[in-house]
Amino acid sequence: MELKTTQPIQGEGRINKMLALNLLIATIGVYLWWTVYRVLPDLSKWLTYKLLPIQEGSHLGSSVEFFLYDTPKVMMLLFLVVFGVGILRSFFTPEKTRAFLSGKSEFVGNIFAALLGIITPFCSCSAVPLFIGFVTAGVPLGVTFSFLIAAPMVNEIALGLLYGLLGWKVAAIYLGTGLFIAISAGWVIGRLKLENHVEDWVTQANAANLTMEEEKLTWNDRFVYGWDAVKEIIGRVWIYVILGIAVGAGIHGFVPEGVMASIMGKDSWWSVPLSVVIGVPMYSNAAGVIPVVEALLGKGAALGSVLAFMMSVIALSLPEMVILRKVLKPKLIAVFVGVVASGILFVGYLFNMIL
Repeated sequence: MELKTTQPIQGEGRINKMLALNLLIATIGVYLWWTVYRVLPDLSKWLTYKLLPIQEGSHLGSSVEFFLYDTPKVMMLLFLVVFGVGILRSFFTPEKTRAFLSGKSEFVGNIFAALLGIITPFCSCSAVPLFIGFVTAGVPLGVTFSFLIAAPMVNEIALGLLYGLLGWKVAAIYLGTGLFIAISAGWVIGRLKLENHVEDWVTQANAANLTMEEEKLTWNDRFVYGWDAVKEIIGRVWIYVILGIAVGAGIHGFVPEGVMASIMGKDSWWSVPLSVVIGVPMYSNAAGVIPVVEALLGKGAALGSVLAFMMSVIALSLPEMVILRKVLKPKLIAVFVGVVASGILFVGYLFNMIL
């Protein structure tokens, strides 16, 4: 009897020690992160103009300084955001999400689905299994679309990067407009009653095969989950981040002041649809497109046009359409693209008018 009582206590003691060690490592890591982050502006200047033979004030110097400053800054922000979001995501599973959305009234379901799309660990690449699971669990089609629009569009990593790079106002505008598009587009699609335009094999799928056994995680497990998220997500997106920063550096250093204002400014009616047309063929993710957004705004592009560009890259990319074709018939894909594009255009014109 004595062994049976002491073993769980010893096990709990080991878990508590591991938790304390993880918290200590996290505290030291945050201090070192903040120390390095504060010196990045001076370090990028020193590397550009002291270590490299580049003339200060030149176009090349401006581009190189932008690249050497933004690369570690974005990567450090990405690391912090992904780790925190990874811990948050450990509380959500596809099964929990489906169960929560099942049985909700349609408009309330649209709101909850869009909010869940922000914080759950799914992107457009998850569209096929999620769509099957939602449909077979009885989630209305419009509610499903609110979730599938919000999940990639209102990306929590992009939200964190926007806050770190451009401030809370731009981040809040991005969050509010993304939610508006996800909720309203899902509601419109639900009103159109297009359930018969889902591929037949989806509606015949067995929901029982898509359930997942829920894990009971300790806080140590959640720290590990966060670290695994860092390795997985940064390992997958770093190349797009570097390419995005390189494009942003080129815009920052070599594009003359006012050029972007003339192309993506708020005075030309065609700047918003042009921004959407430019964004759709691009294959990038939220983390990769944020440095480009930063550079465009810095060169005088209007916020509405830039938001339209960013949202079209994230929510209407051609790879996502290819993935969705596996579960949707062409007419429903066309409706999805048309409704979401209309929402993006509305947001672009609105913010070009009021800001």
